[in-house]
Parts: sequence; C-alpha cells; structure tokens
Amino acid sequence: MSQLRAFAGVAGVLRGHRLSWLKGRQPALGWGLLDPHRGCSSRAPEPALGDGSSSYVKEMYYAWLEDHKNVHESWDAFFRNAQAAAVPGEGSENRPSALLQGRAMSQTPGMAQKVVEDHLAVHTLIRAYQIRGHHVARLDPLGILEADLDSFVPSDLITTIDKLAFYGLHESDLDKTFQLPATTFIGGGETTLTLREIIHRLEMSYCGHIGVEFMFINNVEQCQWIRQKFETPGIMQFTNEEKRTLLARLVRSTRFEDFLARKWSSEKRFGLEGCEVLIPALKTIIDKSSEAGIDSIIMGMPHRGRLNVLANVVRKDLDQIFCQFDPKLEAADEGSGDVKYHLGMYHERINRVTDRNITLSLMANPSHLEAVDPVVQGKAKAEQFYRGDTHGKKVMSILMHGDAAFAGQGVVYETFHLSELPSYTTHGTIHVVVNNQIGFTTDPRVARSSPYPTDVARVVNAPIFHVNADDPEAVVYVCKVAAEWRSTFNKDVVIDLVCYRRFGHNEMDEPMFTQPLMYKQIRRQEHVLKKYSDKLISEGVVTLQEFEEEVAKYDKICEEAYTSSKDEKILHIRHWLDSPWPDFFTAEGEPKSMSCPPTGLEEGLLQHIGEIASSVPMEGFTIHPGLSRILRGRAEMTRKRTVDWALGEYMAFGSLLREGIHVRLSGQDVERGTFSHRHHVLHDQEVDKRTCIPMNHLWQNQAPYTVCNSSLSEYGVLGFELGFAMASPNALVCWEAQFGDFHNTAQCIIDQFICPGQAKWVRNNGIVLLLPHGMEGMGPEHSSARPERFLQMSKDDPDHYPEVSGDFEVQQLYDCNWIVVNCSTPANYFHVLRRQILLPFRKPLIILTPKSLLRHPEARSSFDDMTTGTRFRRILPDEGPASESPENVRRAIFCTGKVYYELAKERKQQDLESDVAIIRLEQISPFPFDLVKEEVEKYPGAELVWCQEEHKNMGYYDYIRPRFLTVLSNHQPIWYVGREPAAAPATGNKATHLTELKRFMDTAFNLQAFEGHSF
Repeated sequence: MSQLRAFAGVAGVLRGHRLSWLKGRQPALGWGLLDPHRGCSSRAPEPALGDGSSSYVKEMYYAWLEDHKNVHESWDAFFRNAQAAAVPGEGSENRPSALLQGRAMSQTPGMAQKVVEDHLAVHTLIRAYQIRGHHVARLDPLGILEADLDSFVPSDLITTIDKLAFYGLHESDLDKTFQLPATTFIGGGETTLTLREIIHRLEMSYCGHIGVEFMFINNVEQCQWIRQKFETPGIMQFTNEEKRTLLARLVRSTRFEDFLARKWSSEKRFGLEGCEVLIPALKTIIDKSSEAGIDSIIMGMPHRGRLNVLANVVRKDLDQIFCQFDPKLEAADEGSGDVKYHLGMYHERINRVTDRNITLSLMANPSHLEAVDPVVQGKAKAEQFYRGDTHGKKVMSILMHGDAAFAGQGVVYETFHLSELPSYTTHGTIHVVVNNQIGFTTDPRVARSSPYPTDVARVVNAPIFHVNADDPEAVVYVCKVAAEWRSTFNKDVVIDLVCYRRFGHNEMDEPMFTQPLMYKQIRRQEHVLKKYSDKLISEGVVTLQEFEEEVAKYDKICEEAYTSSKDEKILHIRHWLDSPWPDFFTAEGEPKSMSCPPTGLEEGLLQHIGEIASSVPMEGFTIHPGLSRILRGRAEMTRKRTVDWALGEYMAFGSLLREGIHVRLSGQDVERGTFSHRHHVLHDQEVDKRTCIPMNHLWQNQAPYTVCNSSLSEYGVLGFELGFAMASPNALVCWEAQFGDFHNTAQCIIDQFICPGQAKWVRNNGIVLLLPHGMEGMGPEHSSARPERFLQMSKDDPDHYPEVSGDFEVQQLYDCNWIVVNCSTPANYFHVLRRQILLPFRKPLIILTPKSLLRHPEARSSFDDMTTGTRFRRILPDEGPASESPENVRRAIFCTGKVYYELAKERKQQDLESDVAIIRLEQISPFPFDLVKEEVEKYPGAELVWCQEEHKNMGYYDYIRPRFLTVLSNHQPIWYVGREPAAAPATGNKATHLTELKRFMDTAFNLQAFEGHSF
C-alpha cells in the first residue's frame, strides 16, 4: 500500500511532534490511493517496510500509552488486542518492545502493515456492499430475471469464500475482530465485529429483498441517514397490529381485482394483479406523510391499477366505479367523457391512522404515459404557493410510473430536471415505479440501455429503493423510509416495486405469444396475499378464521356496491373531477353569469402602472445604461398616453395584480423577453444576484407577480404551467414559447390536455399560450407558430351559422374548447389578457404574439383604447377613407396580425385607400360570424379577399374559408392572397422572402387579379 509505505519515509520527521499530529488521526488517509489488489499499486514500487515501519508503529504505541485518545480508534483496538494477547510477565506497559515484538513484529516486519491493511480492506468491503450490494439483491419475485438486467456479480462482493482474496483476506480471517468505520451502522451498539458477522449483516442490509442505490449522492449527511435506516440491526420490525393492518389492505387490493375479474371477465380494466402490494404501499406513504403534517396530496399515475387506487386509496364510492362497466349507462351532456381507467378524482377524508384530515387528488390523464407527471407537479406547486407552504410541509405529490415508460419517456427527465428549480420545485416527490419487468410485449433487455428503469433519477441525487413486491413488509418499510426521507430532506425519492404482470397488457391480451417462459412461471406463482396470510397465520399474528372473515367482509362490501350500482342510469363526468373550483361556479358546476364586463381601466390606474414600469423602485440599484433608455422611453409613452406591446402587457398584468389576481409568466428567457422588450426583472450591475421586479411594487396589498425563466424544456414546462393553472381560477398563468414553433415539442400537452381537457374531464383551465409568430425572413424555424393546428382542433362548426342572441360573444366563448387570437394592437392584447380573468368561466387562450411589431412605430395604442368602458375587439374594421364611402369600395381585404401593417403601407403607396378596405380579424376562433357578416354587408359591391403572409396550406385560410362561405350563404367567393403552398413554413433566403412578399402584395392590390376566375 503506497500511502502506508510513505509513512516509513517520514517516520523521523514525525518523532519530534508525534502527539500533535497523531491525535485523532486515522492510521491511513486518502482512500483514493488504496488499491484493493494490494500487490498492484498504481505507483512505482517502493522498498518493503523495514525499520522505518517499526518506528512508525512505536510512535503510535507511545502516543497510545500517553492517552488512548491520542490515536484513532482502530489503532486503539489494535493495541488493546495486542496487549491482551501478550505473554504474562514478559513486560509492562512501560516496555513497548515486548508487546510490539510479541504481536506486531514477532514474525515479519510486514505484520503491522498486514493488520492495518486488513482493517482498510474490511472498510473497503463495507463500502462495496453499500455501493453495489443491490446488484445481487433478491428482487425478482419470479426468480428468473435480474432486476438490473445483468447476471454479472460484482467481484468485490463476498458471494463465495474465495472472493475474500480480492481484499487479501482468507477464510481464516472470518473470525477475527475488526473495528467498524463511522460510515456504517451494522454494528448497532457494537464498535467491533468479526469479519463473518460483518459480511452477514451487510448481506442482510443490502442483498435481501431490498436493494438500495444511494452512494452516488454527494451529501454525507443524507448517505449516513440512509445507512442508518437500512443497516441498523433489527430496524425493520413490525408490531402485530401493523402486520394485521397490512394484511387487511392486501385483502382489499387483491379482492377488488378478483371481484372485477368475476363480474366483468371480458372487460379491459388494466388490473393490478402481480403488484397488489401497491395499495398498502401508497397507504403507508400517505399515513407517514400525514403524520409529518401533510394534509394535501396530488397524485398522478398510468392506467394500470387506477381503479384499485381510486377505490382503496382515494376511496371513490365503489358503486360509482362499478357502474362504469355498465354498457347501457347514458352519458350526461356535460362532455364527451373518457374511459374509466383514465379518470381522476378529488376527495377529502380523515386518515384513519393519524385521525387527521387529508385531501387526495388523483389527476385524470390520457394514455400517453408519463405526460401527467409535470401536470401533477404544477398543481402541487400552485397549492403550495397559494397556501404559503414554502417548504412543502403541507402539500406534496406522488407519481406512479411503469418501468418501460419511466425509462423510455423523455418527459420523465424533464420533470426531474424541474425538481430543484426555485420557481418549479415541489420540495420532494415520491416516485413509485410499478416494475412489471416488461413493456406491452417488449422485453426490458431491448427496451432500455440502463441497468434499471429508475436510473434517470440519479441525475438529481434521488435515492432509489428497489424492493421485491412479493415481500409486503419490505415494501411497507421502504415506503416508510421514503416518506421520512421526503419529510426530512424535501428531495425526490424513488421506490422501485419489482413485480410482475399476471395477465397481458390488458386482460384480453395473450402474453404467451412473446414471453412464454415468464408467463409459465407467473402461472405457477403463488399470490402474494396467500403467501403473506400463511406467514402471519404461522406466526400466530392472525388465525385462519380471522383472515377468512376479513376476506368475506370486503367481498360483502363489493357485492352491496355492485347491487346499488345497477340503480345508476346516467354517468356524470363531474363526479370524477380532479380539480374542483367550488366557489367559482354554481353548485351544479355552471357559470354564475353569462356576461363579461368591460375590460378597460380608469386612466389614473394606467398612469400609475406606466410610472412604475418606467422606474426602479429600489434605492441604490444600478441598472444597465441600455435599460435606462428603455425606461425613459416608457416614461415618455406614459406621458403621451400611448403604449407599445410591452407596456400594454405591463398594464394588463399590473391591473390584475391590483384586483387580487396572481399572475405567473413562465418560459424560456421570459424575464427579459426573447426580443429584449419585456425587462420585468432588473439586475443590479454592481451587485451579483441582486434583482428588482417593479411589478411587485405597484400596490400595497396587491397579489404577487411571478415571472420565471424556465429550463430549456417545452413539454415539461408547459405541462407544469397547465397544472399550475388548474389549482385556482383566480390566476392568470401564461407560458411563452421562445419562438412560436417551439410549442411542437409540447404537442402532447396541447393535444391531450389543453384542447380536449374540458370535454374529457369537465375541467376548466385558463392557461395562456404566448406564441411569437410572423414571417420576418428569419428562416423556417422561427417564423410560424403553426396557427393552422390550433384552428383545425377548434370545435366550432364551419357550416352552421350560429343563432345570435343574448351576449353572443360570451356564449361563443363558453361553447368553444379554446380561444385563438392574433392581436395587431397593444390595446387589444391588453384587453384579451384582462378578459381571460373577467369571464365567468375559463378557457385556454392561444395568442399569436408579434416580433417586429414589438418596436413598430405604428403598432402603438392610445390610452383612449384602454380606458373605462372599452373592451376587446374581435374585429378591427377599416376606419379610413374606405369606411367613409363603403359603397365605392371595390375590394375588402380580411387579414389578421402583422400583415395588416404591410398591407396598409402598400395601400397608401398605391393610393388605394378609398378603393380597398382592410379589416382585421383579431379573434380567429371562435369565428366572429356576427361581426364578419356586418363587415361583408357594409361593402356590398366589394370583392372579398383573404390575405395572409403564411403559405396557403398553413395559417388561417383553410379555417376561415368555409366559415366565410357560410356567412355568404355560398353565393360569393372569398379569394386567397398569400404565399403558395409549401412544405416548410418559410424560406431560409432573405431575397426569396422579399420576392414572395412583393408578389402577394401586388396581387392584393391588383383589382383585376381575379377577373375571369370561376367560383
């Protein structure tokens, strides 16, 4: 051992001040220099220990004689043992040579080195089990696969006697006593153990039915905490009462699935058979968390086992679950609904173990596995935020996963990546992986590259507890530890329930096609309830009669619920709502009104917000000179009673904060704004990390404003913000894409949650998507926010002209699935943001936001368009010469967004302001049939044109054309002007971009362009 040898060379130096240096020191330092194969040092060979080492041992001995505390405890143990073994009468403590020669030096000069090396070897062995013991743990209940996909046994684990040689130890050393290091708890109250007992206790701790991965965690305190929980002898003890509770929960979990299988043998239900222990596992986590003060838990999970969780964890009424299997059950008219194993639930109840209130919310989710993860996290964060739970001591989340999805779905990593970020952390999530050891039909050996499906969790230093799901007590113990970990450290933790799937992917599927050997074993596998009940009966914890009575009691509950479920004739989706807003709607879940007040503000409020927006409300705060110019510009606009885009947004947000509405803006670089226009967070140029958010200095008792740069993620972050918006209707939650087309990496959230969420799950959501959009000659990737996708998924009927009555605008908004707008003025942007909150219901709002218009001199609005009594304008009609003599107008061009300014400029250049009217659609969906009809009738002799800067197969044309034809009763065409169809959203060549623009501008104002064209 190179380091120990080095001591020999400096022994003479040590003599002069041995006591001060030796006190409290270990006999060997620098674990990194220790090669367990002691004959294979990575350094150059050194002389064997001779007299120098003898002097070193003497130095240690003299120090020990003076005070036993002067040396490390391992040296203390060595000298005590040596002294005890010395021949009586051969010398006294004042004569060290006899002792040293008798024990350390009598045979060879290297004997002392051997003793030290053996101690170090044992320390290394202990560490090896802590790091790699899980690789040989007995985790697979079937006994046919290694949970880590590798049958290789680490060479540094003592699985056979001959492996002692790896450490330079021999079978004869097994009964020698060794000092235990401070980094293990296997000794319990003992500080020394024989090697045989050390190995036995390490195997008990790390190689049984629990495998622990934690040594990658770079926090010593956390590692010690975990060691103590799994190494302390006898720590995994259960009282008879705890065992009976566990058995009762296992009975309910198992008999629920058995009951469904008997009654509906040919129905898909994605049962829990093979991992019935999930129910007692979740209930244990909830019990321990409630004990620690948690009173609200938000859960997300895939379809497998969902009905069982709803029944036995959330405690949904069984008759409500059973009636879902009735094919004659009629759906209520509040939505299109979803299959039973996707539905969620919200329930407040008393936790029977702690006798405390607890609220459980199981989120509804689609078949897209893991998509619900960030949504759950967002909702949990929102609840913590509104309750002032800054450390997650009241609200927490539990996420359940399948093994294949946990390893395969990238959103899992995106969600983990949010876990430690200040504006996104939920202060620790407990992840439970139902590890069936198979995907749908795919063997894990071809489904993942990592040893375990849970390896993604290592990126955030989350401990991973693998456990054999056929050992219920081991599972429950691991769940207790996980709940305590989350309560203690407020960090994520993963429980890997290694189990099996008794049937196929669903109950109708035949797994023998692809996994014949696995399913032959599964058919022979005894049910975990039978195993555990036999164990408790043999221990005398319960009698056979008591067990049978418990089974009969639950079976009776199921039968009674089944009988009452037959009385259900109508399915009410709202009974499965996972995020209710009881004070926002009526008791029946309807809006309290069907009108929206004006969204304008008193001018004094606009002035006040403008003044704060153009100031730095903190003393001694040094801002960037460029920012000073921006603030002066804002002050000048406020003085002139005008706003640009950024100031209009500021006034919308600021006014809502005054009304007690929390505003949250999230996304990539939103604090400054991708286009350097927003600057909601000011940075002191002299003091690192000192910032100022003027928006939080507007009013004395305002709601808080949260603006947060997100990680470079769309899928995870948009899902998170969607979840945040679910928690309360009294918040404006906005997600801004860096560029509009970046939303396509979050398409799953848009397609499966935002677009159909209310129809599937009767769940209102007012999330706002800000998508920068516009053809600016910047290439195909940063041009289009793909408005055609949102419009295609809008549910209004293009061929039906709606009945215009009452508040038609509000009724249209109530009937739609989302709102799509492309505002061309800051005032309209201001109004649509405020309308989002003043509406008596919530709908997702998709805003195609500008880029070049942010600084366009014409894209300004007057305070007059924003003061009391004003509101959002769905259409901006022509207000120039054309509108003064509409009968003389020869062409009416309808458009939306930025292209208006290019059209207006071209019209002026061609002196066609009296001949051509330009009308802007600000709200595209729901389509403003009533206002379009007014505009069409205003210009009776005009040719109608739709002009867009997007390509013909993109943008808005395919959406607006049939609706215009409905307005026109198919008696008149609306001609297309714009770019030709294309595969890419935009050209990458600036010259081509300008050529295309000139071409369609020429067409737009060529009043003979469509002569001779047939309709």
